[in-house]
Amino acid sequence: MSGEARQTTAMQVIAADITTLRVDAIVNAANSSLQGGGGVDGAIHRKAGPELAAAGRSLGGCEPGQACITEGYRLPARYVIHTVGPVWHGGQASEPALLASCYRESLQLALDNGLRTVAFPAISTGVFGYPQDEAARVAAKAVFTFVDRHPDAFDEIIFCAFDETRRQVIEAAVEEFRA
Repeated sequence: MSGEARQTTAMQVIAADITTLRVDAIVNAANSSLQGGGGVDGAIHRKAGPELAAAGRSLGGCEPGQACITEGYRLPARYVIHTVGPVWHGGQASEPALLASCYRESLQLALDNGLRTVAFPAISTGVFGYPQDEAARVAAKAVFTFVDRHPDAFDEIIFCAFDETRRQVIEAAVEEFRA
């Protein structure tokens, strides 16, 4: 991996409530209906307001590994990039490829829309059951690879965990690819 990309794009791993971040876009670990649910998806929908669910309905859903974008409505983030991660089935049902696609597709949408700051939750690690350490490695590799290919596209990418334990798991994976 080139050092140049890491110098032009700041990468952070934090423990915070993603719905409070003032960034161009937060990524929502959505379900395929785009109508809200549990975990980060439910929190984003609650804070954004009912307009977000209406926007999701107008999009007609999203498939695993894909991403789509809406306004952020009542969130401090200008946009929400919705991506549907894979449900964990032991790793033999294309889960790593689908999860990597979530990160690539989200970053591509950000790039296409001129969004310079993006925050990601730990996609698929909640109710979808993806093991945290494996998901963190897939995420870090996908993001670093994308940024290496587009070194001037982003000012900052944030990996946002909802607690310190998960932050440490993500930080360890990011450090593997930062070196």
